[in-house]
Amino acid sequence: MALRLTRVPSVAVEALRLFVVAFGAGIGYQIAVWLGAADHPDLLGSFNGRWVGAILGALVGYVAGGVLARLAIRTLDRGERALEGLSAEQVIAGSFGAVVAAVFATAVSWPLFLLGPALIITPIFLFIVLVFAIFGFRVGRSRRDATLSALGGAAGLAPRAAAAASLPRLVDTSVAIDGRVLDVVRSGFLHGRFLVPQPVIDELQNMADSSDDLRRAKGRRGLDVLEALRREHGVELLSIPDEAMGVTNVDAKLVRMSIDRNCALLTFDTNLAKAAAIAGVKVMNLHSLALALRPLVVVGDEVDLHLLKSGKEAGQAVGYLDDGTMVVTEHARDKVGTECRVVVTSVVTTANGRLVFAKPASRAGADR
Repeated sequence: MALRLTRVPSVAVEALRLFVVAFGAGIGYQIAVWLGAADHPDLLGSFNGRWVGAILGALVGYVAGGVLARLAIRTLDRGERALEGLSAEQVIAGSFGAVVAAVFATAVSWPLFLLGPALIITPIFLFIVLVFAIFGFRVGRSRRDATLSALGGAAGLAPRAAAAASLPRLVDTSVAIDGRVLDVVRSGFLHGRFLVPQPVIDELQNMADSSDDLRRAKGRRGLDVLEALRREHGVELLSIPDEAMGVTNVDAKLVRMSIDRNCALLTFDTNLAKAAAIAGVKVMNLHSLALALRPLVVVGDEVDLHLLKSGKEAGQAVGYLDDGTMVVTEHARDKVGTECRVVVTSVVTTANGRLVFAKPASRAGADR
């Protein structure tokens, strides 16, 4: 796809060209001096070699100035479009990096002015400073959090706190025993690095060796889930040693290690999640996720439903919940067009979503 170039303002082009012409004339004049043209004042009549050098330099500058001016303005336009996709934090961090890099380049390259005329050295000096500034901007933008941390004390800025989903996850025993974490991983909502502390593995092994059938089944299931997680694509499962030897309780060890390692705690235990959150740990509570994704209604719930039309079967009427779920109500065709209180009798999950079956609350009471 061809790019549509922004129309370049002619005034800006001519202004930049004028500067390049003046620079070219100065360069031509200086070259003529170096070549000894001043030693032949009658070389071209009233024009000596210096004037010839200045005129030729101005002509070259006029040609090159138009090209450089258009290139510079187009570069500025592209830079402006690139900045539109950056956040304010990235712009601030990048600008700080550019300033630091430019100051460093100035301190390092200023001795160049001792090597020759300022007219020649200045463009080289400016080029070096510009390159360093661009490099500094890119480094500052890519290291945004570290840069804002350095600025935070003086400017009141601070990096945004990392989301729990971007941190490594410390796996709790309850996650391994439950097993639903495998479904979450396979659905693509959970991936990355999983850290399994040695106390969790020891606890699962003790459960797997227990004489109690229920505990033994839970322990074996937990070990199987961890082994299955290790083989999942996009998951890096690592075993880490006990880094809280002075703490006896496994849950307390997990909280301590989560704080020390700056990890998110992955758990199904609601009480542990609350305690860890109070301690300042970022918690990923899979039980809360399950509650958030639970059906809007379950068997036995009573809801007020507006029946819109008749169903396919005799006596059926159809209505819809707030989320668009279809509710088929038995023995309610005579109530189509009215508001009816119904009792949910079953919830069926299909390829197209959930389908709820219900019956009028008055009839449900009579049936009981």
